[in-house]
Formats: sequence, C-alpha cells, structure tokens
Amino acid sequence: MDGSELRIRVPDELRLFLAARHRATEELRTGYDGTSSLGHVVQSLGVPLTEVGRLLVDGREVPASYRPADGDVIQVRGIERPQPLPPGPPRFVLDVHLGTLARRLRLLGVDAAYGNDLDDDTLIEQANTERRVLLTQDRGLLGRRALWLGAYVRGSRADEQLADVLGRFAPPLAPWTRCTACNGRVAPVAKGEVAHLLQPGTRRTYDDFARCPACGYLYWRGAHHRRLQAIVDDATRTVAGA
Repeated sequence: MDGSELRIRVPDELRLFLAARHRATEELRTGYDGTSSLGHVVQSLGVPLTEVGRLLVDGREVPASYRPADGDVIQVRGIERPQPLPPGPPRFVLDVHLGTLARRLRLLGVDAAYGNDLDDDTLIEQANTERRVLLTQDRGLLGRRALWLGAYVRGSRADEQLADVLGRFAPPLAPWTRCTACNGRVAPVAKGEVAHLLQPGTRRTYDDFARCPACGYLYWRGAHHRRLQAIVDDATRTVAGA
C-alpha cells in the first residue's frame, strides 16, 4: 500500500452488496495499492461487475480496466433497465437455489435451463457454451472471471425474484409454451392419444391437453390454472412496464 486513497460513491440500489457498516455511507474512502484496476477495486468492496452499468471518474466514463489515480472521485452506476443483451431472445441458466424461479420463467415461455445437481464450474461452462445469462444470488459466482454474463437475482420469494428478472431483461413472453419440468416446448395432443394416461376424474372433466415431447409430461387446465394465470397476468404487466 502506498498511501493512496480513492473516494467511491455507490448508488442506493447497489449498497446491498457492501459490508453492513458501509451501507449508509454516501461516499466510501478506501486505500489503493496504485496498480489494481478500478473493476478489481469495486469488486473488492463486494459489488459484482455484472451489476455495474457505468464507472465514472470525475464525471468521465472509464472502463473497468482503468487504473485510478490518488484522490480520484469515482461514481459507480447500476445496470440500465431493461438491460441490453446480444441479439435474440434472452436465454438463462439458473443456479441450484432458484428452482421455483426457473419453473415460473418456463411457465412464461422463457428459455430457462436448470438442474438441481449442477456445480459452479458446470453452470459457468453451460452459460458460456450456450450463451445463457447465469442467474444467481451467489456473489462469488458472479465474480468469476470465466463467466461471460451473469446477473444477481434480488428478492427472497419467487414472486420478487421473477419481478426482478422480468424488469431487468424484459424478455418476450409466450405463456404455456414450455415444459415447466424440463424446459422443452410443449405441443397440443389429442385426448385420445393420452386418455390411457389420465386418472378417471381428469378424463371425464377435461378435453384439451398438451404434452412435452422431450419428457412426456402432460398439461391441462386443472385446479391450479387460476393461480398460474395470475402469475402470467402479473408477469405480462411487469414486462409491459419495463
């Protein structure tokens, strides 16, 4: 340490990543070794670069690779919402703790890969190979240099998490088109083709069915449809307002 000091201003929406003692501080003062990049300094405070939109030094935008000078006043800005992504519909992969969120995204027709047995290295490999945004609440995972793109999911409940992801990425929705079990695309199927798979009460009551060709899972508008439709309606409003 050569005695250099940086003054760093972190906006309210990013202060959850700071140590508890710093969250009420408008301007942080931190020592600087004179050689680390600004991106490294920001991440060392606990803020993943995946959550940083712009870095400003004395009002001038700089890249994360910028090496600050003693006394620099640094402003950290959050991600712009909706966040621009590469061309094509957004594709996601979710870590093992976000299974309910994965199922809700699939309900909305959003491509959401998920496995409850995937370790961190496998998640990063899948995200990079398939160009999926990694959704997680693991800040350490978001700080891995090998990861091409990730996002921290805010909220402790599934409805909060879903609203956060939809507000951040505003993905196009196609409700009822994906299998909530495996992420495959479902297709209508004639009742006669699946009648032997149905319970007697279901066979008597319902006529319209869909099936996932990938895993064989069957869908119909059963007792839970009203609750699921409410999720779809809320999500549609969220994306429309993003």
